[in-house]
Amino acid sequence: MKLIDNWRCAWRFLSVQAMSLALAVQATWLSLPDDLRAHVPLWVTASVTAFLLITGLIGRLFQQRGPDGAPLG
Repeated sequence: MKLIDNWRCAWRFLSVQAMSLALAVQATWLSLPDDLRAHVPLWVTASVTAFLLITGLIGRLFQQRGPDGAPLG
């Protein structure tokens, strides 16, 4: 296993951003008080997280380019 050449730019990848958002959704959900969580159905959180993870997987399949048009990774 080897790091990609421009690993310092990984935060720009759609896959990294989507999976980071999925982590943030789950962390936010777990930090909510129980009475607040009772008003939001669990399927909403699960669906948003699943969508973000699938977006991350799809984003990893495509070569992404930076503002200068050069490949990011």
